[in-house]
Amino acid sequence: MSVIIRKATREDVPALFDLINELAIFEKAPEQVTNTIEKMYEDGFEENPIFGCIVSEWEGEVVGMALHYNRYSTWKGRRLYLEDLIVSEKMRGKGLGEKLLEATIQEARDTNCTGLMWQVLDWNEPAINFYKKFGVRLDEGWINVHLDF
Repeated sequence: MSVIIRKATREDVPALFDLINELAIFEKAPEQVTNTIEKMYEDGFEENPIFGCIVSEWEGEVVGMALHYNRYSTWKGRRLYLEDLIVSEKMRGKGLGEKLLEATIQEARDTNCTGLMWQVLDWNEPAINFYKKFGVRLDEGWINVHLDF
């Protein structure tokens, strides 16, 4: 397997944006993507980035990503939030998701976080089963709340 796991660079942004759109199509919500490549450059690769990203590269092509950012829990302290773990459909089943999640877990440890958090859609059984292999705790009874501007 010719896979490289590394931190994303500014040059990766167009490929990251393609992966985001691929995920939106998979989740049957492509019209909800309002982010732009330009905002991703600004938000992730300027002086004070608000997100970090780890990529999987296969034979020179970015085919997966784990986008994360810091959050703070009043109960637990500093946590790393995994916004999205995406592996291109054509590359699923090759262990790239596992490598990305392991690298994100290591990023949380390296930055003195008390843990890692993320969400998974309740109908995405393959993802739920994948995450269970890591010994995760799935919370029930929480409802996502959004206020969009």
